[in-house]
Amino acid sequence: MNRRQLTTLAAVLTGSLAGFGSAAQAQGDKTIRILVGFPPGGSIDIVTRLLADKMKEDLKANVTVENRAGAGGRIAAELLKSAPADGSTLMITPVVVPVLAPLVFSKLNYNAATDFAPVGHVCNYGFAVTVPTALPVKTIPELVGWLKANPQKANFGSPAPGSLPHFFGEMLSRDAKADMVHVPFAGGAALLGALVGNQVSVGIDVVLETLEAHKTGKVRVIATSGDKRSSVLPDVPTLKEQGHPNLVAQGWFAMYAPAKTPQPLIDAANRALNKALAQPDVLDRFAKLGLDAGGGSPADLSTLERSSNARWAPVVKATGFRAD
Repeated sequence: MNRRQLTTLAAVLTGSLAGFGSAAQAQGDKTIRILVGFPPGGSIDIVTRLLADKMKEDLKANVTVENRAGAGGRIAAELLKSAPADGSTLMITPVVVPVLAPLVFSKLNYNAATDFAPVGHVCNYGFAVTVPTALPVKTIPELVGWLKANPQKANFGSPAPGSLPHFFGEMLSRDAKADMVHVPFAGGAALLGALVGNQVSVGIDVVLETLEAHKTGKVRVIATSGDKRSSVLPDVPTLKEQGHPNLVAQGWFAMYAPAKTPQPLIDAANRALNKALAQPDVLDRFAKLGLDAGGGSPADLSTLERSSNARWAPVVKATGFRAD
């Protein structure tokens, strides 16, 4: 994601397909809004607008993107919960809203399992392990050795407490037996500034946050979290390649509709989303953003939610972290 927000992608749904209205209904007679819980200009906003533009042709409707930023995407989630279940409102959100937030908040104003209907998986994104250029390490084994030799400096920063980068950093700390202390920052830009200023030893964030600073030599990315190397950092080895096969992890974006949305409308949105995700220019833009396109059925997204919960719930529990 970019510096203003980590996070998510989107698409849209409308009337000509099975229940959105008559097939003869002209584009412009119906409007579909896609909620994005983050400000304009971030990765999720960029992707949502790209997909909305592609899907409007297939769905024959005006598709608008509505940014309802705040509370880590939870404001948009609450709006989706209260929206009519008639196909006129969708949401693109990162994994944090349906999976992570329920693990760290004791009370939410939505229940992802009962208030949202899965539409489709949009994309995956990975994490980067970044160090200041002043740190004399270029690989994960070198970093682990340095941290153990300098325990008073064994720390890692994340863009926010309770974020996926926070918990992935905890995973790295335990797997490497490095006993790092977590240092939370107020966003990716603040974390990056601390790395550039050599104020924190390690930074964990989504790949796109540190990509430009790495390319210009302001910081050094020494590993990524995917099962394969990042498309935007092909020369940087994964943690798996560097002796940590348990540290394969990623976040994702997905599309949802309000619960009780009729299945024909869900299916229509899913078909339009999958068609958009298969287009070469969409795939090219995703690759440049360091994103891997998703796809599949609503049931596949439900399976992804369950596997993500199984992946992150034990990590969150082990930290004892609560956001409220």
